[in-house]
Amino acid sequence: MNRLSPSFQLSHALVPPLWLRHPQGQTLYAALWASTPKVDWIREVWSCPDGDEVQVDRLAGQPSQPVLILFHGLEGSSQSPYVRSLAHAAQSAGWHVIAPNFRACGNVLNLLPRLYHAGDSAEIHWLLHRVRQEFPHSPRYATGFSLGANMLLKWLGEQEKYAASWLHGAVAVATPFDLRIVGDHLAKGFNRLYTHHFLSTLKSKAQAKHQQFPGLFNLKHTLGAHTLRDFDDHCMAPLHGFKDAEDYWKRSSSLPWLKHIEIPTLLLQSRDDPFVPVHALPGIQDLSLAIRMDLQHFGGHVGFVAGRWRCHTRWMPERVLKFLQHPEIPTPSQQHPDIRE
Repeated sequence: MNRLSPSFQLSHALVPPLWLRHPQGQTLYAALWASTPKVDWIREVWSCPDGDEVQVDRLAGQPSQPVLILFHGLEGSSQSPYVRSLAHAAQSAGWHVIAPNFRACGNVLNLLPRLYHAGDSAEIHWLLHRVRQEFPHSPRYATGFSLGANMLLKWLGEQEKYAASWLHGAVAVATPFDLRIVGDHLAKGFNRLYTHHFLSTLKSKAQAKHQQFPGLFNLKHTLGAHTLRDFDDHCMAPLHGFKDAEDYWKRSSSLPWLKHIEIPTLLLQSRDDPFVPVHALPGIQDLSLAIRMDLQHFGGHVGFVAGRWRCHTRWMPERVLKFLQHPEIPTPSQQHPDIRE
């Protein structure tokens, strides 16, 4: 691998315990066993522009302090450990925190004949618009995780310079930039266990949605899906206006939009992410000059468990907040190696 330039240094390097330097260990420990701060969310129900509803959780900050909007990952919610960890850190700094639960997430089924999906940048748009209306004079930042990161990056690229009217900076953590590569990668080897976990809850939501609106999609084929491609072919694509999974993944991937991003943005990734293989990461030709990539050796998928002896998950929240407070943006004159090498 080429020596990394200042824009791609392993700055603020994560140092995990010696016994937790495995991608599955990082991923599973953070999701299942790591101690995560308790967060006393205040639940609100927001009306969507199309007449649907989403459950939104929030924490009150100090007057005039920044606002942080958090977008969770696939089958996550405001209760996901990574969301709670960052929310707790932001609130401790005096920030306001807003954590929408995407449609059908947060233990409440939505009203309309649709769910949430990886390319729904329109959902990001109206949510950010509402936050801007409430906090017109406060610094506003957003962080997305995994699927939520893909949605956020796609929106940032679509908006280009206009995104600065909504946000002052953004962080995307463990992004599946190319949904086709990542979706098919999750059908292989140990990753099939993660796929089984995702499908167990996705199928339950699909069944409930089919009871609401019979005939929207083929329920039998949906419940028989063994891969995300199968599920997206039979449920997600027809629900959201895509031809099939291939069309859904191609049109929803954030990768083509990265070069259009114009506000300070951090891409926080790990080389050992079991969901996102290294060859699915963006090359330097895919990135705009407003983007900084922090590519860690360890971290798994939204894991980032640190500590030499006692494990903790404080590293990721500290890294995110430090960037948002002091963005590290590369200059045009710097040389950028291809980070995928």
